[in-house]
Amino acid sequence: MAARYLLLGVVTAGCVTATSVTCSASAPLSCHNTTSYDTCCLNYPGGHLLQTQFWDTNPATGPSDSWTIHGLWLILSPGDGTYDSSCDPSRAYTNITQILQAAAPSTLQYMQTYWKDINGNDESFWEHEWGKHGTCISTLNPSCYINYQPTQEAVDFFDRTVSMFQSLPSYSWLSAAGIVPSTTTTYTLSAIQSALTSKFGYAVTINCNSNNELNELWYHYNVQGSVQSGTFEPTSPVGSGSTCPSTGIKYLPKPGGTTVTTATTMTTATASTPVSSASPTTTAPGGALSGKGYLNVITGGAQKGCIISSGTWYTTGTCATFTATPSGSGGFTLTSSKGKCAISSSNALTCSSSVTSPTVFTYDGTYVDYAGSSAFYAASVPSGTTQAAVYTTPNTVSLKLTWQAI
Repeated sequence: MAARYLLLGVVTAGCVTATSVTCSASAPLSCHNTTSYDTCCLNYPGGHLLQTQFWDTNPATGPSDSWTIHGLWLILSPGDGTYDSSCDPSRAYTNITQILQAAAPSTLQYMQTYWKDINGNDESFWEHEWGKHGTCISTLNPSCYINYQPTQEAVDFFDRTVSMFQSLPSYSWLSAAGIVPSTTTTYTLSAIQSALTSKFGYAVTINCNSNNELNELWYHYNVQGSVQSGTFEPTSPVGSGSTCPSTGIKYLPKPGGTTVTTATTMTTATASTPVSSASPTTTAPGGALSGKGYLNVITGGAQKGCIISSGTWYTTGTCATFTATPSGSGGFTLTSSKGKCAISSSNALTCSSSVTSPTVFTYDGTYVDYAGSSAFYAASVPSGTTQAAVYTTPNTVSLKLTWQAI
């Protein structure tokens, strides 16, 4: 362990003496930099991260219509997919439930549904994932915090892992392509890969057990900035590749599972979104939403903040409640406490009492669409209480909007 942190000190002497989790917008992308950089803002060694998901059927874990969280892993060597593990035994905390109860109760509540241990010992599983993988992420080193409070880096790890999982609705993506759990139908690897790649943008590592049963997915990322607050950029897989056969893949139902449809649209790691795990997304025919909900923002492959009542985006604070009303054209309109919402003449999302002709949006099952596209944009990623306008024309930062019914 001492040798590893000595290595970090060679890369940057500033991490210990001038620490902060607020990183420059020009921070390099992990696994791509060629010069020394502060490892509080650059994940090193390694920097290739995986958000990993389970599909457990024997015994079944989690809702019957959602994959569950395995973890967030740091890969050291993109060439062979190797990783470091259990890097700091002094921070291998054994009271994750209590830590999250005190600091992030909504994250804990979500994990109790979607981060499940196949043997029924969730606390032990969470301790394992943090101790084995979380303690190896350099940006989560306690020295990277101003006024560090013990265990706060573990809270950041679980918050970020949950928000990453929420942005990756594997069940919905597969279902949209006609790939649903079945005791009789089998699928090809190419069909599963196509369904996931079309949504994620890059190939996904798809794993099966010895019975050719689909049971795990790995989504691959590089990160600009720190794990706790940086931008996750999807990237190509590394390592040995998928373990499923090319044909005859079984995607078995979860016997006796419950149905909960908000696995991908809960609270973010930064913006404060009330949790309602029993509230489904309400849809009407023709791609319309109906009822009340939050507009969460996806950027860099991760959920980061939400839209507030004026139609602007921010990453820290309480999300606004919007009312979706089906329109006669098969879409829906949005209203906030500020008034009706529309795309203005400057191509910005605006909600105001001065809006007399609200814009009609549609819903594609995953994202809110405008004029047939789920692409929205901003000039920059806001921080703190700063707000950013959201546009429908190309700009520096690409966004997507998801709906969380309440």
